Amino acid sequence: MARTGQWSRHRVCATARSRVRTGFALVVALWLALAGPAATAKTLRWATRGDVLTMDPYTTDESVSANVANLIHDALVERDPSMALVPRLATSWTRIDDRTWRFALRRGVRFHDGTPLTADDVVFSIGRAQDLRSAYAQYARALGHAIRIDDFTVELKQDKPNPLLLEHLNAIFIMSRAWAVAHHAERPLDLKAKDENYVAQHANGTGPYRLVSREPGVRTVLARNPDWWGHAEGNVTDVVYTPIASDATRVAALLSGAIDLVQDPPPQDLARFRGDDALRVYDGPENRIIFLGMDQHRDALEGSDVIGRNPFKDRRVRVAVWKAIDVQALSTKIMRGQSLPTGCMATSPAGCPDPALERVAPADPAGARQLLAEAGYANGFGLTLDCPNDRYINDRDLCVAIAGMLARVGIRVRVDAMPKAIYFPKLSRTETAFYLHGWGGSITDAQDVLDAILHSTDDATAKGSINYGRYVDPPLDRLIDAAGVEMDPVRRKRLLVDAMAMQAEAHHYIVLHRQKLTWVARRNVVPVLLPSNIVRVEWIRMD
Repeated sequence: MARTGQWSRHRVCATARSRVRTGFALVVALWLALAGPAATAKTLRWATRGDVLTMDPYTTDESVSANVANLIHDALVERDPSMALVPRLATSWTRIDDRTWRFALRRGVRFHDGTPLTADDVVFSIGRAQDLRSAYAQYARALGHAIRIDDFTVELKQDKPNPLLLEHLNAIFIMSRAWAVAHHAERPLDLKAKDENYVAQHANGTGPYRLVSREPGVRTVLARNPDWWGHAEGNVTDVVYTPIASDATRVAALLSGAIDLVQDPPPQDLARFRGDDALRVYDGPENRIIFLGMDQHRDALEGSDVIGRNPFKDRRVRVAVWKAIDVQALSTKIMRGQSLPTGCMATSPAGCPDPALERVAPADPAGARQLLAEAGYANGFGLTLDCPNDRYINDRDLCVAIAGMLARVGIRVRVDAMPKAIYFPKLSRTETAFYLHGWGGSITDAQDVLDAILHSTDDATAKGSINYGRYVDPPLDRLIDAAGVEMDPVRRKRLLVDAMAMQAEAHHYIVLHRQKLTWVARRNVVPVLLPSNIVRVEWIRMD
């Protein structure tokens, strides 16, 4: 495969035209799917590869689902365009001491069904988010016990200090207690068990947009909430979100005008988009780390041709996998420059506590083969690499390329790529031996990754909820726990550096890269590009 810089404009355009021809037959059907609200001039027609997984705001923290939830619901605090935390449903807050915070709620706020927001809804929402089924339990449990002081005052009391309390609070959307109770949804849905109830396809928030209709796999339609308490900087009145799995069809829809905004353009088509006067390309860094995880729990590796053993329990095998993968080649040939290779498992360089951890070592296949031989796998072994095909940039191609690199050192990999609606529940059931994953969002502090992914699974705190390899590393847990309650920034940074260095030494995960962020929009659409990759529709102007 040629490097990005070696592609001629003619070749890029020919490739893009080929994709347009391939997908054009489906654009007519797409236009029909977008009929209705899309006829108005202020309707934003927005697409990515994958669909919203559920309307329950606590069931999954998958980005598209969280993005749509962010339009329907409000949190107590929010991010402004600079990503700073500012008031939303809370107008102010006071830290009474290291374990007690008090919040004054905004008055006059109503849910979409007309019921008023009170402290009871906030207490209920935090409690619901703390449920073990919740994808946000690790954040909600760190908030402590929510107490109603009066109708518009809530106090949060923690057993231990939480230096990231406001960051965690930003992740918890506020639901209507009365509405949830009326629809028997006091607990979040269990995505692993494929739970379905009213809340899976309906929503009732206080946010800038209301849910109008939901057709899973087809489209989700929102309309501006005329009673929203806030001020919309943009002028979008309606939103039609359409999942379009095929790159060719998504590109064709964008070029034809059937779609206004795409968050995940194929990297190979970016040159074509930049040269099209009808489009604008928005680039920036994304807060997202992409990595490989491994089962380090089972005594026998499922789906492997190794009988009665788990190679990934041996650090030498994990290091061999790391040495076999050429992350620079992945960046240039597969990601086409849409990634930043790194050795630091933080979502952003700002969150990496030690710049030295960012260094990327060159691939060393000979060293990998030597380590495999020392571990007793001179002839390698075979296994399956689970991978989404509609979630991360070039995710399936990334997995195929990794399989090829591992084959050079004797590790025989079968890639099983699947839609994220199947993939993430499979991971949450820990039914995987080897998998590609990503983590990102608004929080850049290393503690977020440490708590969710690097900590061993802890039901009491919900830490380790994304530790699908289920490894247990007590010294690492102690460092993570200590950093999570340390209020002195100097001491806390030292703990974070030590914890991240321990992961880099143990190779519990194989860090690949951070994604770059690229949106493509019709020229009349002016979005605000955020490193969290959240589309804040209330900020978008359509000229």
